[in-house]
Amino acid sequence: MEDHSLLSRRTILRRSAAIPAASIALGTAAHAQEAAGMPPAIPESMKTPGGPFLNPPYGLPSAFEKAVVRVLPAGNNPFPTGSRTPLQSLHGIITPNGLFFERHHSGVPTINPDQHRLMVHGLVERPRVLSMSDLVRFPSVSKVHFLECSGNSSSQYPGLAGKTAQEIHGLLSCVEWTGVKLSTILAEVGVDKKAKWILAEGADAAAMTRSIPMDLAMREGILAYAQNGEKLRPEQGYPLRLLLPGIEGNMSIKWLRRLKIGEKPFYTREETSKYTDLQPDGSSFEFTFIMDVKSVILAPSGGQKIAKGFHEITGVAWTGYGRIKAVDISVDGGRTWRQATLQEPVLSKALTRFRFPWQWDGSPTIIQSRAIDEAGNVQPIRKKLVERRGANHIYHYNAIQSWKVSESGEVSNVHA
Repeated sequence: MEDHSLLSRRTILRRSAAIPAASIALGTAAHAQEAAGMPPAIPESMKTPGGPFLNPPYGLPSAFEKAVVRVLPAGNNPFPTGSRTPLQSLHGIITPNGLFFERHHSGVPTINPDQHRLMVHGLVERPRVLSMSDLVRFPSVSKVHFLECSGNSSSQYPGLAGKTAQEIHGLLSCVEWTGVKLSTILAEVGVDKKAKWILAEGADAAAMTRSIPMDLAMREGILAYAQNGEKLRPEQGYPLRLLLPGIEGNMSIKWLRRLKIGEKPFYTREETSKYTDLQPDGSSFEFTFIMDVKSVILAPSGGQKIAKGFHEITGVAWTGYGRIKAVDISVDGGRTWRQATLQEPVLSKALTRFRFPWQWDGSPTIIQSRAIDEAGNVQPIRKKLVERRGANHIYHYNAIQSWKVSESGEVSNVHA
């Protein structure tokens, strides 16, 4: 398969030079100078001293990046329950804490960490009530993992909806999580041999609760108290949340206050009336925890406009089954596919950035990405996914995203 990982500097410059002069924005004298081949003008920032140090004390992005924000879902919901990450505006694989998506069931509680407690009880030898001071004394781990709401992209099941990557796929983020292994705490309390399930409960007004298989919890579960080097934000579960890598986000209980150990699933409201997968025959799958292999091109993507010439197609891929093995790119609506370059690091159950060089000739086309993970799972086309699950399905949408590039260069969401 052809390797598109590198282009020579000369090739890039030659292709860049081929961009028509009309496509260059000449809104300022500085741009006009550059277009004429003259040295750039000295900017004002080099003529006067900059702003004061430590203003404000907690650093903020540049004022020129004020449009890079989370957004609420479309519609007139008087009490929105989530916000979406601006995936198309980010780089690499790490989501800044202030842009991590939100999903709440009864708002964001205000919790004093000095008063917060985690109770661990049920089928255990030594029930414990742990303070945050107790928890941070245990050996810590730091792992980079994605978190995705199982309802992410679900608007695409019944039909065409949403314009941008943020609107369609923005219930997805990836950070470095720091905390205590759940297995460490379970070893501390001594789990009974009969125990097979854990009930995790949050301290929000909804008392969000989910049943978790013991083997899943023991394998990779983390009691997280920090992300990206700082304590959790309130909307991310401050001061403590459960993190289950690769598993639907609803199970990573925020504001965690209780772990009850039992023999069977607890069948809470959230896993009976919600978070089950309705099948075409009317039956439902109860527990479909793992998030399927998925990818999305972020540049070019919906809502953007591109010029004729060279572009680097880039996006992210992820899977709850481990590492991404490969990402294929099509620039002709799925008729042919070529392999993209995976940008390091390629981590288990984390976002993986991919890149692919593309020379757009100005003709209308459809671009797509198709991810394959190390377990052999391949991202499906939408038609096959809907045929298998039906249009009444809500969760775990992972079909190939298609972006249409019009002759004018405008990019829009389509089903292909």
